[in-house]
Amino acid sequence: MSRWKIIPGVNFYFITTTIVEWQNVFVLLPMFEIIIESLRYCVAYKGLHLHAYVIMPNHAHYIVTAEPAGHLSNIIRDFNRHTSQCITEILEERRQTGVLDIFHHSAMEEGRGNKYKVWQEGFHPIGIDTAKFFQEKLEYLHNNPVRKGFVEEPEQWRYSSARNYLLDDHSIITVEYLEY
Repeated sequence: MSRWKIIPGVNFYFITTTIVEWQNVFVLLPMFEIIIESLRYCVAYKGLHLHAYVIMPNHAHYIVTAEPAGHLSNIIRDFNRHTSQCITEILEERRQTGVLDIFHHSAMEEGRGNKYKVWQEGFHPIGIDTAKFFQEKLEYLHNNPVRKGFVEEPEQWRYSSARNYLLDDHSIITVEYLEY
């Protein structure tokens, strides 16, 4: 049995979305903003509850819940579809043919008739059912930019909820603090 699935009765999930072939897409401000704006939309209109996040150059981690329970897969599917379109539009405008060729090749291999495939398949939901496990995942998520050598302290990474938790800074996006 895969540990990556939505489990009845588990509401909180640590999820990961990864760019095809680990391409570094999130290096320009507009790319980060696509994710932030899409998260805001999902929170406002789709029932997503964002508890923590970090956007890295080629992937993102989130701690989320969804209402109604069980709709997380649908929310992430729509999120990925929308962000894929926005990302490829910017890449086309900027004539980023190298990465677009990789996304096009991936789409052709998949064979669903899409021009590009930006996100790897799945979002690897891991159920969070204890306060200890939540804290482990929160620390892992927040320390990701530190481990990669991008910053010295988690709150220095602009696109991370470490800023929310450690500085009470909700200027990028508001997160719902999770209390166990």
